[in-house]
Amino acid sequence: MWRGDFNNARQLLAALGRRVDKAEKQWLKKHPLNALTMPERFNRHRQNQAQRANLLNRLVVELQPDWQIPLRRAPDWSLALASVLPLCDQTRVISLRELLGIQGAYEWAKNGVEVPALGQKRRIYPAYGVYSPVRSEYLDLLAQAPLPALPDSSTGLTAFDIGTGTGVIAALLALRGVQHVVATDTEPRALVCAAGNLQQLGIAGQVQLQEHNLFPPDNTQADLLVCNPPWLPAKPASRLESAMYDPGSQMLLGFLKGAKAHLKPGGQVWLVLSDLAQHLGLRPAGFLEQAFEQAGLKVQSRASTRPAHRKTSDKHDILHEARCQEVTTLWVLQAAV
Repeated sequence: MWRGDFNNARQLLAALGRRVDKAEKQWLKKHPLNALTMPERFNRHRQNQAQRANLLNRLVVELQPDWQIPLRRAPDWSLALASVLPLCDQTRVISLRELLGIQGAYEWAKNGVEVPALGQKRRIYPAYGVYSPVRSEYLDLLAQAPLPALPDSSTGLTAFDIGTGTGVIAALLALRGVQHVVATDTEPRALVCAAGNLQQLGIAGQVQLQEHNLFPPDNTQADLLVCNPPWLPAKPASRLESAMYDPGSQMLLGFLKGAKAHLKPGGQVWLVLSDLAQHLGLRPAGFLEQAFEQAGLKVQSRASTRPAHRKTSDKHDILHEARCQEVTTLWVLQAAV
């Protein structure tokens, strides 16, 4: 429990982080990467992340009922904290790391993330606990892909955005001219976030948000089904990591298995997926193609791009060998005859 100066607490937390990182670098010097398989490297990476979080989360501070931090030189972050933490009539304890994370997310939510694929310097405002669309290469693929041919109906195209998160894909579809989008998610916080983003973009009337696991109920169908599931088949360690880790590929396989029943005749399935899991040894080669076949889907076309985030050039990263080979692909699928 830290009771001193707030800025000193932040410096202590940063110093603890550097010490943990230094210890990991020393371990890697004693264990050459070429002696570890890629799955072993991934497990080491995850283990180090968990241990790092466990240690750093032990530095805690008090938080008053009005969300004030009773420390010298402590900032007033009550607005950020009140947007996430429930009202409490007594002093409580919070991890300083979590406190900083809430304030950081609040600033992201205020300033937004510019998404070039949306055009005209439009922004998405991610909420705390909702994964931010910082990797824009997959959005560029979605922005450039030809939409399905207009159905023989005056109602226009309909689309389902499965696992909408911030609502960025639903927004992209609506701005591209899809008249009716149903966006689903299991997280109420994500749906609130998506609603705010759609409202500020002026397209809330085109998108219906629903709290469902995968597809809307009652076997409703659409011309276009879009999903950007978590890319790695591993167990998430937090709610936020659920956007990155999909245990047993449950969401991926559930989407593919249910796609055909929810697809209108002549419709398309758009699946956005990185092949990082294959390079990490977490999925075998041909896994995805086999899943397509089992779901009664066939590949109509595909478009790929390479990520541009900084980790792809970090040679000190234990997963660098896999990251530098990563390719993100938009798979355009249709029902097999």
